Amino acid sequence: MKTKTFIVPHDFTPVADIALEHAIATAKPLGAQIYVLHVVPKEKDINEAEGKLSAVLAAHKDGGAQLIPYVRLGSIFEEIGDFAAEHHAELIFMGTHGAHGWQHITGSHALKVVTNSSVPFIIVQEKGIKETGYDDIVVPMDLNKETKQKLAIVANLATYFKSRVHVITPDETDEFLQHQVQANIQFAKKFFSEREIEMTATVVPSSGFDKEVVKHAVNIDADLIAIMNLHKGGILSGLGTNYEQYIITNDAKVPALIVNPIDISGKYGQSILFS
Repeated sequence: MKTKTFIVPHDFTPVADIALEHAIATAKPLGAQIYVLHVVPKEKDINEAEGKLSAVLAAHKDGGAQLIPYVRLGSIFEEIGDFAAEHHAELIFMGTHGAHGWQHITGSHALKVVTNSSVPFIIVQEKGIKETGYDDIVVPMDLNKETKQKLAIVANLATYFKSRVHVITPDETDEFLQHQVQANIQFAKKFFSEREIEMTATVVPSSGFDKEVVKHAVNIDADLIAIMNLHKGGILSGLGTNYEQYIITNDAKVPALIVNPIDISGKYGQSILFS
């Protein structure tokens, strides 16, 4: 069986170490290899970066996963996606923080990196991963047809970690949209039930849906929120342009799994982890 590959872009900040810990916890039982990637803008910076990357790997050598250092020349906004494509990566784990560190990777910049890749991202803040992994995953489902695509990826993660999945949908006043919401919930129930994954469904006010999603995640002590990046290709979510950024930088620091919509006929997304 082909070895699975994860990528952790590392900028030598504490939050990048946390992203690496998330990757190690996910990779370890799968025997996946992790490329720890640093991107430099100038050739003269390569040697120093290689030295720092060696120190990062030395600090995590007892984590139980195979770590491979890699320094690359270019812009992080393009190189991470290119590197992921070249190495057939299945997941990218990346830390995001405020106004310091590697080219200030805040929510908006993180989205720019995500948009340049077809590979799903797990974006983390300063919150580590539990020994048991992602026990509870919140899955917001709005009425964009693309949101169903993430279910396959969530199902694979949930199967691996034996997670509970918590689908959350907006309460629509329009009768037609109400039927659509109910149809989506039924679709998700069938989808997860067929894979023997425990699922709950919650309907919350559609006004301020992004805040309701985070509030629900906090209430159930969720470990991950799975969203679609509907900005890819210029598509804007009906939930507002700041929705994804709000989830990525949520105050509760719950990590976010971000999946880019892919153009596929009759299928629901790529299969990761168990492909």
